[in-house]
Amino acid sequence: MKNIVILFICYFFCNYTDAQIKIGDPLPIINLPNYLNKEVEILDFEGKIILVDFWASWCAPCRKANKKLVGLYQEYGSKNLEIVGISLDTDRAKWQNAIAKDKIEYTQLIDPYGFEAKSAIQFGVDALPASYLFDQAGKLIAINPTEQEIKNQLNHLKH
Repeated sequence: MKNIVILFICYFFCNYTDAQIKIGDPLPIINLPNYLNKEVEILDFEGKIILVDFWASWCAPCRKANKKLVGLYQEYGSKNLEIVGISLDTDRAKWQNAIAKDKIEYTQLIDPYGFEAKSAIQFGVDALPASYLFDQAGKLIAINPTEQEIKNQLNHLKH
């Protein structure tokens, strides 16, 4: 019994010590439901610059950031940028209302367990909003990048 407890403790802590992704790490494998409750795999967007944005409807800074992301997506969505919003809302209706109110057209997924959500733990999200920028090869190149850093990365593709 003692060995089982030790194994469990090791497993638990080993998983959490590796939870925070770091620059150069690959895009995690995540499958979550979208607005229409259809499962979406984030890896399906590989080959594009991907911004994974964690947010929630109750987070005022997130809602402000949504406005900027909507504009960024309108400008660069057809130029190899994919934004994947992952909501940590526990109330699906509030999440859907926020999507409509903020006029979000880019991919929206939900992991309805707050900061205990598997995706939040995988990324190491401990505050909202939190965003992660991946290059076309699916490697993490920036954590919480500025809008200008994202644009620079996208403009770099043209050369």
